[in-house]
Amino acid sequence: MTTSTNGRTGFQVPSWLRVSGSVGPLGIATAVLWLSIIVLLPLAALTVTSFEDGWSGFWDAVTAPAALDSLRITVLVSVVVALINVVMGTLVAWVLVRDEFPGKSIVNALIDLPFALPTIVASIVLLSLYGPQSPVDIHLNATQPGLVVALTFVTLPFVVRSVQPVLIEVDREVEQAAISLGANNWTTFRRIILPTLTPAIISGGGLAFARAIGEYGSVVLIGGAIPRKTEMASQYIQKQIEIDRPVNAAAVSVALLAIAFVTLLALRLLADRSARKEKATR
Repeated sequence: MTTSTNGRTGFQVPSWLRVSGSVGPLGIATAVLWLSIIVLLPLAALTVTSFEDGWSGFWDAVTAPAALDSLRITVLVSVVVALINVVMGTLVAWVLVRDEFPGKSIVNALIDLPFALPTIVASIVLLSLYGPQSPVDIHLNATQPGLVVALTFVTLPFVVRSVQPVLIEVDREVEQAAISLGANNWTTFRRIILPTLTPAIISGGGLAFARAIGEYGSVVLIGGAIPRKTEMASQYIQKQIEIDRPVNAAAVSVALLAIAFVTLLALRLLADRSARKEKATR
């Protein structure tokens, strides 16, 4: 039996007691089984349901005018939300990392509130603030800007929490060196900080987009679900289930999953490429 020696005591440690980075075949099998039960099997069942009427039935369900409109609105609004949060989420992360102000710990904790808050509660809050009886005289009920506000609220933490830890690890000495050589703040940010943050920003933006296209609770009240105007794909799916058209609901669900998967995969490849490029320039 292979053993290792403890340098301080000379104690012989059996190889089977040594800790390694691998979980072994049993751990891998357990992880794959759990992933299959929780993720793969439900997705497979959904896909099978969507093709119950064959490829033509799936295609007809996805390309129905109302379905296409809901998908178009969903993707458009989600892209806008992701772009807003990429900018504002990065700014919030910067303030939380680089600035000191009273109540900073409270603000930092509030960032995670959308994770814990039931999304239907967010919809009620936003409806109370921007609905027909708005105390601030801003009426966003049953409008696409209302959808943007609701989805921005629930997806902001994805960008902030993706960028924040990376920003903490940025080497401040490199920034100071650049400034001492005559670089202004914008040049320092663009040439030194931004390349390091780019993979995290892309990842956070992708997660925000993926969450937005499947969101239901936060838009169910303030959005109004007006067909071809403010009806999101998730609301269209729910409507199809209510009128007993599970195949149509499953088909649009698969389309949403495909959009989310392709987007996340493309952004992951882009983030990895950016990370390799940034590493090569060091």
